[in-house]
Parts: sequence; structure tokens; C-alpha cells
Amino acid sequence: MRKPIFVLTLLLMAITISAQNKKNIQELTEEDYISFFEEDGSENVIGIPEGLKQSEIDDLLGQYYTEQYLQENDCNSMNIGASFTDKDYIERLMRLPYIMEMPYNNLVRKLIDRYMRHPRTVSVLLGAANFYTPIFEEALETYGVPLELKYLPVIESALNPKATSPVGAAGLWQFMPTTGKQYGLEINSLVDERRDPVKSSYAAAKYLRDLFNVFGDWSTVIAAYNCGPGNVKKAMKRCGGSTDYWRLYPYLPRETRGYVPTFIAANYAMNYYCDHGICPMRTTLPIHSDTIMVANQVHFSQIVDKCGISIDELRQLNPQYRKDIVCGTKAKPAILRLPDQFINTFIDNFDEIAAHNREALLPRRATVEIGGQ
Repeated sequence: MRKPIFVLTLLLMAITISAQNKKNIQELTEEDYISFFEEDGSENVIGIPEGLKQSEIDDLLGQYYTEQYLQENDCNSMNIGASFTDKDYIERLMRLPYIMEMPYNNLVRKLIDRYMRHPRTVSVLLGAANFYTPIFEEALETYGVPLELKYLPVIESALNPKATSPVGAAGLWQFMPTTGKQYGLEINSLVDERRDPVKSSYAAAKYLRDLFNVFGDWSTVIAAYNCGPGNVKKAMKRCGGSTDYWRLYPYLPRETRGYVPTFIAANYAMNYYCDHGICPMRTTLPIHSDTIMVANQVHFSQIVDKCGISIDELRQLNPQYRKDIVCGTKAKPAILRLPDQFINTFIDNFDEIAAHNREALLPRRATVEIGGQ
């Protein structure tokens, strides 16, 4: 007599789960996924990287340097709304002077179209790239990584050094804490070097080189960068040991299936924006800056009060410091980046700066009496 009740219970559970799944799918926005048709006519849905989402661009536009040094460009946009054939896209991608393959298919076309439907997004990315591309290229050259991977942070973080993903990845290159520490990035309550553009770029270049030594295919390397080498190895096992990304594609996590096509689309957008009538943001590069070593704890407010630099500029130059505290010691000095015109002032007045309002800004007691007055 209990069997029909048990079956009915399972049926009700199945209906509930189905309804919940449908609700979850309906709650996804255009920022979360993209649908496209395979060559055989079947529809497919894949997740898209965080860096392609408009929210990341909005965050970037709120950064101090973006506000200070990027302005709208009044150039003539002659090809707005221009349409191109598959042949046009294939020829352009093939012309790129790259080591990496940049193949074309329906999904790549869909993602290129997504970029081109948002010309302001591409314009902002092109302007912001002027800040970071020289750093990326130098790091990639150091470890022998193809220079086209300078566009990986475009899809990882939308070139926002303060970007943080829902799963805890941070910085331009979106390092997870474990991987960041593995590649020498310090992460604690006061500092997060994943947000340091220079240190994180060298760590990322080294990590990419190490992944290539494992997989030997650059498209598969960036897939592993996205979902972890363990997931790629599982996919390889399921498809007979191949390291070809496009053969691994059906066995990869949903977001990773969209990752390499998005990377190809970003490379297209960053190179062929003119053909689509997109003007880069006009960039006024910031003043020159340099680093100094600080063997003491110093609060940003102390530097601001005594040197006259803007705290927003100080934070933008030093995004790795979580609490506005430069946490240096004699045994391990910390790096502080300042505009050139403030460096001598800081060095000449360091003792006064370090003592200024210290008890209020850095209230850490070295010793304390138990139950003392």
C-alpha cells in the first residue's frame, strides 16, 4: 500500500525540481549566458566570462584613473552598424600575427556580435588597455608566452584591477587565493598582491607558461586557466586523451565552453574596432610614477596629509593594500608606488609622515597589561 504513495512523492519531488530548474534558467540574465546554434542546427547555451559583463565595465568606469584619464573621443565613426560576412571575419582573424589559433565558428560570431553591439564597452576597454598593455607584454615576454594573451585580462576582469568574482578570484588576472599564493603573491588581511598589476602579471605569465608545459596547446592552456587543470584533464580522459580544445569542448564546464570563443572575440574587437565604427576612449596617460621600499607601517592618510597627494590616486597606484596600510618591516620592506613629484617629499619627510597621527590611524599595541587601568 505504501508503494503508490512513494511513487507519488517522487513524482512531486521531480515536478518541484523541474520547476526550480526552470525558475533558475529564467532568472539568468543576458549577462550570464549566451545561446547559439551549432552547425547541425541544435541550440546550445554556454556561460560567459565575468569580464564580458556590463557590470564589470561599470565598475571600471568608477575607477579613479578611468575617470581622470579617459575621455570620450569625438572621432568620426563611419561604419556604425556595418555588417560583414563570415568570410570577412575569417580573413581578419587569419591576418592576426599570432602564434595562437583564432578559428571562426557560429559561437565566435555570436560573441563578436555581442561586443560590437556595445561599442562603448569596447571603447572603454581600448582606452584602459593603454594603462596596462605595456606591463602585460613585458611579463609575457619574460616567460616566452604569446603576446596575444595580453587580452586575457579583458575577458577575465574587463581590465579592472579591483575586480572580484563571485567565487573569490581577484585582480586583473583573476587569481584564486590558492593559485596566487602558489605563484608568490602575498595575500593576507592587509595586502592582496593579486590586485598589484605588475606582480600579478608576472605571476600569470609564469602560470600560463607552466600550463603550456603540461598541455602543449595555447587554447587548452587558457581553458585550464579558467576552470583549472584538473577539469581539463578530466575532459581529456573522456575524449581519449586529446589536448585539442575544440575536441575537449563538449566535456568542459559550461563557462569554459564560452571562454576560448570569448577570448577570440575579444582579440577581434581589440584589433578590428575601426571596421565597426568604434572609437577608443581618448587617453591621457597618467604622470610618471616609481616605487620605493618602505620598512615601516604607514597609513595612506599620513601620506595624504603630509605630501598632498590625492588618496584616490594613491589607492589606484597601490590597489594591493586592502586597508590603506603599507605594511612594511625592516625584515621585509613593502613596495609603495608614488607619482614622481611626490617621491622626494616622501623620502625627505618620512619620519614626520610615519609619526603623524599614528596612534589614531595605526592603533596596534605592542604590549598590554592584563586588567591594567
